[in-house]
Amino acid sequence: MTDTAFFSVLSHEGVLAVRGPDASKFLQGQLTCNLGYLNASQSSLGARCTPKGRMQSSFRILPENDGYLLAMARELVEPQLADLRKFAVFSKSTLHDESDDWVRFGLAAGDGLLVSLGLDLPQTADSVTRENGRIAIRLADGRAELWAKADEAETLRTRLASQLPEAPLNRWMLAQIRAGIGQVTGTTRELFIPQMINLQALGGVSFKKGCYTGQEIVARMQYLGKLKRHLYRLASQGAETECPAAGVELFSPVHGSSVGEVVLAATSDEGFELLAVLQDDAAADGRITLGSPDGLPLSLLDLPYTLDSDREIQR
Repeated sequence: MTDTAFFSVLSHEGVLAVRGPDASKFLQGQLTCNLGYLNASQSSLGARCTPKGRMQSSFRILPENDGYLLAMARELVEPQLADLRKFAVFSKSTLHDESDDWVRFGLAAGDGLLVSLGLDLPQTADSVTRENGRIAIRLADGRAELWAKADEAETLRTRLASQLPEAPLNRWMLAQIRAGIGQVTGTTRELFIPQMINLQALGGVSFKKGCYTGQEIVARMQYLGKLKRHLYRLASQGAETECPAAGVELFSPVHGSSVGEVVLAATSDEGFELLAVLQDDAAADGRITLGSPDGLPLSLLDLPYTLDSDREIQR
């Protein structure tokens, strides 16, 4: 066991289920990702947008029995259910909040434990393995998620704790930030288009699937290349201050007003790290402060991937 191995309970997210014979057809017209790529061994990131291309939610989606499960920020499940039901009236689909039906764990360096559960998970990002009703999902940075029915919660937690140290959710979120994976929350709902959080670079947007709500705006931004705001990773410069919430504004002397918003933040040994959507010219200048023009200075850090529009539009 290394100090990088741990597990966390993913209590911050809920699960929205869409089931029925028309579930695939219905969701294909609602989501940015292509459900044609999904199967029992493949999941995807994705988003649901407004007609103006602004994300109402972002999620991980995977097929399950007669439909699909979408894991998203817990506070978004009910609003998304209410809105999706308006469009599902003439579809043979049923929508449910299954947050209480599932328990989900995040695992770092936990492949040996998964194998002991009969889940030999491939290293390829978004891969899925299933055994005895349990589901393991590979994330882009090598971490994994373990899903199981809620009645296994305590049994699995005990088994995990026998092989891995349990860490608070903050540690899992810090790993997500370092992986450059943005996420929509209740306070950032409808602020960003998918490319602003680099969702297209992580396989969460398909440019070949055809129409879906907001598709015209999302495609225009990709092909015309006029987007001036992107996802960046930043860190506090050693000062002791409270970890900022999603939606807190960032500032730069390049502009006389806000130049972006926090997407996710988590504490680290040195202070905190965050993902933020920033105006590119302000990021290039590098003088970024938190909360106000004279707020805490932030330093820019690298993301673990690069943007490649030619590759991204092949999906």
